[in-house]
Amino acid sequence: MKKLYISLIFLFLMAPAFATPVIYLNHIAFDSNSPKVGVVQFDNKLTKAFSFNLVNVNSGKVAYTGMLTQPETITDWAPGKLFFQANFSEFRAAGKYWLRIKYGGLVYTSYLFEIGENMVAKRTLSAIIHYYNKQRANTPGELAADAKMQLFGSDQKVDLRGGWCDASGDVSKYFSHLAYANYFSPQQTPLVTWSMVGASEAIPGLLNKWNLKDSLDNEAIYGADYMMRALSKDDYFYMIVFSYFNKDPSARRVVGLLANSVTTNQYQCAFREGGGMAIAALARISQWKKNGEFTSTQYLDGAKRAFAHLLINNTKYDDDGKENIIDDYCALMAATELWMATGEDQYRDEARKRAKNLNGRMTTAGYFISNDADRPYFHASDAGLPVVALSRCLDKEKDEAYRAPALKTIKQALDYNVAVTNKISNPFGYARQSFLFKGKVKDGFFIPHENETGWWWQGENARLGSLATAAVVGGRLVYPAEGNWGIKATLANYAERQLSWIMGCNPYSMSFIYGFGKNNVPYMASNYGHGSERGGISNGITGKDGCRDGSGIDFKREAKGDEWRWTEQWIPHAAWFLQAVAVMAQPAGVSN
Repeated sequence: MKKLYISLIFLFLMAPAFATPVIYLNHIAFDSNSPKVGVVQFDNKLTKAFSFNLVNVNSGKVAYTGMLTQPETITDWAPGKLFFQANFSEFRAAGKYWLRIKYGGLVYTSYLFEIGENMVAKRTLSAIIHYYNKQRANTPGELAADAKMQLFGSDQKVDLRGGWCDASGDVSKYFSHLAYANYFSPQQTPLVTWSMVGASEAIPGLLNKWNLKDSLDNEAIYGADYMMRALSKDDYFYMIVFSYFNKDPSARRVVGLLANSVTTNQYQCAFREGGGMAIAALARISQWKKNGEFTSTQYLDGAKRAFAHLLINNTKYDDDGKENIIDDYCALMAATELWMATGEDQYRDEARKRAKNLNGRMTTAGYFISNDADRPYFHASDAGLPVVALSRCLDKEKDEAYRAPALKTIKQALDYNVAVTNKISNPFGYARQSFLFKGKVKDGFFIPHENETGWWWQGENARLGSLATAAVVGGRLVYPAEGNWGIKATLANYAERQLSWIMGCNPYSMSFIYGFGKNNVPYMASNYGHGSERGGISNGITGKDGCRDGSGIDFKREAKGDEWRWTEQWIPHAAWFLQAVAVMAQPAGVSN
């Protein structure tokens, strides 16, 4: 008996390895007219063509059968693994489905997902609006402290009630929080407001149908009111209300921020430090002719005052005293919205100047240059914003002498985005980018951990949403087509893969939209009763912790206090996702 037992063990050890295949798929929804792609992982080569089925959840019947593509590898992420794409883009029938495969005599099934007209927007927008409403800095303690917020290094106090807490673990309020790094300034509170206004204008019919229009508009007006309070009597915006991660709301101050939470009195916003997008949001929402705690006339007047001030003082507020690409696209957005709101030539001329600057930053390779030398533009949050800003300007610009170079720039940028992404084996379709690392331009999936900020390399879900938005709004201008959100199939596939990554089609099978799909990130609590909320989107996946060039892949639920790098919700993530799904659901002929 003992010999037989040993023989069985030997036979088991000598048998071919059999590993369970893994299905990676968007957990939430696909639009009927969009690309639809999943990924299946095997450890062994397949000896013949391999099929997959879509099974209708309600009937239990097979609704579609397709074939897996040829195998691909991602040596940097999963050496030895083979990945096959399951493309069912042609299938459009509304319903709830599983993707199913049979392998080794067993059946493997994906998480449930839906297909339907504008289904991604329909499933997620209500939760995103809910998320922002819960992020309001409106607890009694916050309101009392913010009504008399002290300026750093001064006894002066200002009323800065309102706004949204920046992240599930940070109750500070930011226009932008990386000003000192010059090339990484993300657009935060102003971007959220502008995105809400843009989404409301893109799909008013759908929002009314789903009873969401008033809620979204009210949230946008709430954001505009905060920006008006943040507009100083000297016509600059206060950049940051910083909590110092203190549980006492009265410990907060209006500050400028350096690395390692060092605070200063340099709290005036340049164009790139939230000022440009704040001007754009106020000018745009002023055209609604709706009043919040301020009037629509005051919104427009505030935008004009702030713009005039920055035309004179912008480089004084830029930390290195020089403008770069972020000033250009934020000032372009500001000038464009003022031009649209007023029709005045001064704003037209400024918009044209900034568009020309952006056009001049485009390289023959297809990526933008950030500075006046050779640094490629790469950004963990707003990578698509240069294209979005140029596209928005073209909603107003009708002169072909100015349209043609802008369209050329948009086309080059989108072509590059798709080309660099598909340059290597990339079964998940994750957007790759070019960046400067140790003096050399390098392509990679994730931003380098060694960069000008000294510490910021969080997950890039906002970047993915911004690139998806750019692909749609820019693609409709330079690559219009039937179906696929009105853009050509390759560009639509690129956009879809970015949102599907956020919704679960990633190597961790994790839905980063809290309350949706499976494998959500752990709940994060914060001061004043704030924390993670349904509809909030977490930072997400990064390059391998410790890899300075951003290579490898990582996601950590726990990291001795540093898990926030992956798990923390952040308001720009949801803002860009909101923008992307709104423009995807946008009817033909409606500007962005």
